[in-house]
Amino acid sequence: MKKILPIFSYLFHPLFTAFFATLFYFSITYNFFVWQEIFIYSIQVILLTLLLPLSIFFLLLSTGKIDSFMVEKKSQRKTPLLLNAGLLLVLILKSITYDKVPELFFFFLGGIISSLIALIFLYFDKKISIHLIGISALTCFIIGISLAFEVDLLYTITFFILMIGFVGSSRLVMNAHNSSELVLGFLAGTFPQLLLWYFWL
Repeated sequence: MKKILPIFSYLFHPLFTAFFATLFYFSITYNFFVWQEIFIYSIQVILLTLLLPLSIFFLLLSTGKIDSFMVEKKSQRKTPLLLNAGLLLVLILKSITYDKVPELFFFFLGGIISSLIALIFLYFDKKISIHLIGISALTCFIIGISLAFEVDLLYTITFFILMIGFVGSSRLVMNAHNSSELVLGFLAGTFPQLLLWYFWL
């Protein structure tokens, strides 16, 4: 089991969270958009939240600014967190705007808030789990979509709740976090999404 659990850390790496949320969202709401819109929005999300950050990650790795893809050291986490918040801000200002895609807009806004919370903790010399931020925020978003569009997603929601447990366990097995850092990551991912439900549910 110890050999299997680390797979979940890579499968649900925070870099993939925005892509997973976008893919899920359009799989539910495709009838409300023309395919060209879905394609353009998806490409913009992939470029700004996956491909560009990956390119910058490899640049940081090659220059020794970070030691690994998981960015375990506290001192190396500030740049990726600021980068994530900045790119998400560009996304919701220029592409996934409130008037066009409000559900994704507020999901990404919650992501910015979560990144800033994690950054604030770093300034108090406390590392929280960004993996738990990502998977818990995604799970909240799926629950919100289920409520907003009155779609029965019980099995999907159950699956992602289980994934929270598996991702958390994988981070413990990999000695990346202790239990308090996992709990703080879960809370930092969940509460911004729950608070922002007020504006789109």
